[in-house]
Amino acid sequence: MTNDLTFNEAKKKYFQRLKQYVPIVAKVHGGNHPEFYEVRKLFDTIIEKTKEAGSKKPEIDEEFAKLREITDNYTVPGDVCESYEAVYNMLAEIDKEYHT
Repeated sequence: MTNDLTFNEAKKKYFQRLKQYVPIVAKVHGGNHPEFYEVRKLFDTIIEKTKEAGSKKPEIDEEFAKLREITDNYTVPGDVCESYEAVYNMLAEIDKEYHT
């Protein structure tokens, strides 16, 4: 059995948890990692564009490109909590499946 998910599967698996984690991580780590505020804005845009697309694949290439740039390809900083790391890992998985 493969661990690879489709974009829709990744979306179903991770979006709800990300909606919970992203605001908390921004509140806790935003002061030391202001780039996370931009991560939050981009995630909010991804959610909105995904909703608007309905059953079609959303046009979110630009948002993922910016996320990869801001996060240095989802590299987790050394001074953050497990939730921060989980956010980056989930975003990286969704990004990967979006482009598959």
